[in-house]
Amino acid sequence: MENPTAVTRRLPAEWEPQSAVQLTLPHAGTDWAGVLDEVMPCFIQIAETISRFEKVLLVCRNAGEIRRLLQHAVPENLLFAELPSNDTWARDHGGITIEENGRPVVLDFMFNGWGLKFAADLDNRITRALCDGGFLRAAHRYPGLVLEGGGIESDGQGTLLTTAECLLSPNRNPHLSQARTEERLRDLFGLQRVLWLHHGFLAGDDTDSHIDTLARFCAPDTIAYVRCDRPDDAHYGALKAMEAEMQRFRTLDGRPYRLAPLPWPDPCFAGDGHRLPATYANFLIINGAVLVPTYGVRQDGDAIRTISRLFPDRQAIGINCRPLILQHGSLHCITMQYPAGVV
Repeated sequence: MENPTAVTRRLPAEWEPQSAVQLTLPHAGTDWAGVLDEVMPCFIQIAETISRFEKVLLVCRNAGEIRRLLQHAVPENLLFAELPSNDTWARDHGGITIEENGRPVVLDFMFNGWGLKFAADLDNRITRALCDGGFLRAAHRYPGLVLEGGGIESDGQGTLLTTAECLLSPNRNPHLSQARTEERLRDLFGLQRVLWLHHGFLAGDDTDSHIDTLARFCAPDTIAYVRCDRPDDAHYGALKAMEAEMQRFRTLDGRPYRLAPLPWPDPCFAGDGHRLPATYANFLIINGAVLVPTYGVRQDGDAIRTISRLFPDRQAIGINCRPLILQHGSLHCITMQYPAGVV
């Protein structure tokens, strides 16, 4: 006899149909203040490109000002929410949508600035404000955990891919062991299992090795990942160890994953000489397209072609994200998709 009170949950994959993508735009009160003229065109290009395929939910301080900048956007696909914000990393302060008994629920996890590194009090209120304002038409729930969207990857079929460095950080949920963390994730997302990576990093990264900078599901049986092919590079050993971990992973039906290495970009450096976290794994999947971050280096074309082959039914579009990595994030980091029926 079936249990009438049973709850079925699922965390959709990014390639499933979407209703909109959220961007939280920079302003003079963010860490972008000194380079606003350089970075704003990148945000505008991303918003305009997404608007060709689906709606864009723009969290900003002044909708009129932003609207004037969007010269090449599809106007009917632009939504504006005037809300205060600390910064721009929508992937990490945005709501994470699950299906619960077939209906969308927006989970509003706590964002604490990647383990108390940066202020996030205003960012933490954005998802609730979007729900209260009618932008997100789904149930809204606080799970009571610190979790960022960039820290998890879903295949849509019950497998979650993540890194121990991020999810087990002592400044996120120090009261939870790995086993207890996994138990909570299984319950919240309706998971069958969690695949943990214990190796891999990017110099200059503030997130404690978010999975979306290192390895991404492209299909339930396919993982794209960063592979360093230069033995003299500081990343070489850790990324080889990460690759070996993924080679041991198996799909739900027991087969090895199809592993697709992404090009390793030439190093990018900030003005003070520190290395910036350029990665081609930080692509964004949207309806009908996949947006690929580029950095003005010779590997950009290979990255677009590689990702195009992984998504043959979508248009691969390169976006110059060199300005974004000045604040140690990239394209996927500044976006959050919402599944069909939510926005």
